Amino acid sequence: MLRAVPRPTPLAAPLAALAPGLLVVAAATVVALGVETLTHVLTASTVAVALGALVRSTGLFRPSWRPATGFAAKRLLRVAVVLLGLQLPLAQVRGLGWGGIVLILGVVAVTFTGTQLLGRALGLSRARSLLVATGFSICGASAIAAVRPATDADEEDVATSVALVTLCGSLAILLLPLLRAPLGLDVHAFGVWVGASVHDVGQVVATGDRVPGALETAVVVKLSRVLLLAPLVALVVLHRRRTAGTGTTARPPVLPFFVAAFVVAVLVRATGVLPQAALDGVQHVQSVLLVAALFALGTGIDVPHLVRTGGRSLALGLGSWVLVAGVSLAGVHLLHVG
Repeated sequence: MLRAVPRPTPLAAPLAALAPGLLVVAAATVVALGVETLTHVLTASTVAVALGALVRSTGLFRPSWRPATGFAAKRLLRVAVVLLGLQLPLAQVRGLGWGGIVLILGVVAVTFTGTQLLGRALGLSRARSLLVATGFSICGASAIAAVRPATDADEEDVATSVALVTLCGSLAILLLPLLRAPLGLDVHAFGVWVGASVHDVGQVVATGDRVPGALETAVVVKLSRVLLLAPLVALVVLHRRRTAGTGTTARPPVLPFFVAAFVVAVLVRATGVLPQAALDGVQHVQSVLLVAALFALGTGIDVPHLVRTGGRSLALGLGSWVLVAGVSLAGVHLLHVG
């Protein structure tokens, strides 16, 4: 008697397509987190992007991994952005005072505008200039993911922008602590400078932790910058709608769903209903998801191709890094935030 072969469930085929690549993403995530734990200098985000670029550039990347890396680079990164909202303590922002708030607003505004102007001067596309500007002024890859739906950026634009914020943020971990004494910054002022100028939250933690006593201030200032993510995305979308005219059919929402969920997460954190243990657990989950997404994004970076064609993009990244660090340092001194 013949038995009917059971049909695969609707979920089985997508899972089967994702499985090979997800194993690679998971393994790379474990390696990146392990390197961070062992070295205390290299951040997991830096290692993840570097591993992804290494896999792509050496020809190890397999087409069967593409569904999983696409899933991680888009879906997991968006979940990480939402969970980032649960790390933002609104109550601590008030402790910065008006000087700190003015500093953060000024740094974001000048970096965001100046980077785009520099990108246009270098002949780069508006989309790539906008992604780099957002990543450097707010919070690295998370900000790039948030603003991308409002742009015409392609995968290469996203991968290049993530590579630039990773490179410059890694340089900041090494260089900024060495500049503290020559620049005459005390521990608190140094923490403010780091929080106002370094891109990714993990990079801020790594940089601030190298100077005893600076970490808490750096993190509070950094997370206050992250609070500007949703307003900035909304402004970008509204500007695109106004400049695109009425003939366009695609009108992106003022806030993409996951950015709106990020705002809700910030408000939930502000209510105080979640215990600290839950918040700590969410922070670990967010870190793991972000590292996985960054490895996936790294697999879009072809280093030989980037070296041959990315000179102008590299100039934009370094210029934006100098801009955000310089404006932040000037603000610390002029506003006496430290």
